[in-house]
Amino acid sequence: MARSRVLVVNNGTLSLPQLRGRFEELGSDTDAVPAASVPARVDGRYQAIVLSGTKVRAYDSDYYAPLIDLVTTTSVPVFGICGGMQIIAVAAGARLIDGPSRVGGHDATVDTAEPLFEHVGSTVTVFHRHTLYVREAPPGFRAIGHSAHASVEFLRSEDGRIHGAQAHLEFRRDGLEILRGFADLYQ
Repeated sequence: MARSRVLVVNNGTLSLPQLRGRFEELGSDTDAVPAASVPARVDGRYQAIVLSGTKVRAYDSDYYAPLIDLVTTTSVPVFGICGGMQIIAVAAGARLIDGPSRVGGHDATVDTAEPLFEHVGSTVTVFHRHTLYVREAPPGFRAIGHSAHASVEFLRSEDGRIHGAQAHLEFRRDGLEILRGFADLYQ
C-alpha cells in the first residue's frame, strides 16, 4: 500500500523536524517548503497540507497571500498549527489578541463529536509556546475546543476540510493522537 504524502509548509517553526516526524510516525511521507515557496496547486501530489507555527505575524497578508490562495483553493484537508491556524483565521476575518505568555503543557476541552478528536478524551493536555490568540472563530469556521486562556484552542471550517490548533501538536501524547485523527481524514 502506498504511503500518503503531506506537504508541510514551514512558517519559521523551531520544531519542523518534530512536526514532520509525527506525520511520518503516522504513516505519511512529508515534503517541507517555506511559506514563500508554496506551489500554486498540489495536483494530486499531496493528500494533506499542514501549516507550521510561525515567527512572522499571521496578519502579514501580503507575505502569506500565496499560502492562503493554496489553502482556500485546494480540495485536500488542511491543518494549521499555532501560527498556521492564526494565518488561516486572520485570512478568514478573525482578529488576534495578545494574551498571557504560555510555554509548556496546558489543558483544553474539545468537542469529542468531532472526528479530529476520535483518539482523545474531552480534556487534552497540549503544548503551547505563544502569546497571540484567535479572539473568536471567523465566518465559515467554528471553535471546536477551548481553554481557560483561549476561546478558540481548536478550529474547524464549516465544510470540515480545514482544521487548526492553537497548540503545537508535534509535542505531547495528546498532540500525536489529535494528529492521528487528522490523518484519519486523508489516509
